Amino acid sequence: MIIRPIASGSSGNAYYISDGKSSLLLDAGITLKKIQVGCDYSVSRLSGCLVTHGHSDHVKAAKDLAKLGVNIYTSQVTIDMANLKGHRIHKVKALEQFEVGTFTILPFDVEHDVPEPLGFLVYSKETKERLLYLTDTYYIRYIFKGLTHILIEANYDPDILLRNAGINYKDSGRAKRVITSHMSIDTTIQTLESFDLSLVRQIYLLHLSNDNSNAEVFKERVQAITGKEVYIC
Repeated sequence: MIIRPIASGSSGNAYYISDGKSSLLLDAGITLKKIQVGCDYSVSRLSGCLVTHGHSDHVKAAKDLAKLGVNIYTSQVTIDMANLKGHRIHKVKALEQFEVGTFTILPFDVEHDVPEPLGFLVYSKETKERLLYLTDTYYIRYIFKGLTHILIEANYDPDILLRNAGINYKDSGRAKRVITSHMSIDTTIQTLESFDLSLVRQIYLLHLSNDNSNAEVFKERVQAITGKEVYIC
């Protein structure tokens, strides 16, 4: 499976995946122009776009993509929050499977600070690969098997976050929000340890905080625990 991170972080998130027959955009939280560049100016050939939730850094370009003929799949709350309208907008529900091109997709519920946030389990009927997309959640209640690729949030290091909150009083409220809406590197590792990683080829760490993470250390820790190829987005 081809995986191409286009943008990751609080300024915007978008990831391109393809199995050679069909292609998907995972989130659309940047400008349409940047998405076009990231998709090699082939946006109109996307099979669809999966949107996890209604925050701008995940849904920003969804309207523009729909105008170009791209089908958008997301929860009803996200549709309402982003004011998405038209026949290209498709409501999906957690644990109700659907198909897009050669992909079979299972949305599942996660824990964030907006209603009805989703993660996605994406299976390719073409390559028999199974990708997990999990971001903007402070934990996950499900255990997944048979994964070949994992895109998972590793937003912050608790020690760095609390140290920064102590230094800057204004950050203390933000720290509380982060802890109850995003995944720490410790939780990321615990989550990965709960999965069957025997078939996993690659792990991508997503949505790292600019101020409260350490990309090099995060990568080393996950590699040491999993023994897999690890990439920072």
